[in-house]
Amino acid sequence: QVQLVESGGGLVQAGGSLRLSCVASGSVFRINNMGWYRLAPGKQRELVATMSTTGSTDYADSVKGRFTISRDNAKNTVYLQMNSLKPEDTAVYYCRTVVTTLGLATYIYWGQGTQVTVSS
Repeated sequence: QVQLVESGGGLVQAGGSLRLSCVASGSVFRINNMGWYRLAPGKQRELVATMSTTGSTDYADSVKGRFTISRDNAKNTVYLQMNSLKPEDTAVYYCRTVVTTLGLATYIYWGQGTQVTVSS
């Protein structure tokens, strides 16, 4: 069993910054792709940013130049640095990881979500 624990969400004024963290623990053999998605009221869930094991990244057009994804493989942790936040970034942010377990099976895990609210 693998658990993902997210932290770092909160309320911030437009133009401010937040840093989200997501730690994977449990029966982890290897963390593969890690990423962040968000779900805003009345909208579909969208990809925000992902990072592969080789470090290649992919960002939603709406966050390019403002958000940065990074990972610490030794800590099984992925981060999302969010700068120049806008009210339209308000959403619940979810961590998603592809994990190879100690039993060498590969699964997709999701975090519980962390609320980010940007006031105008």
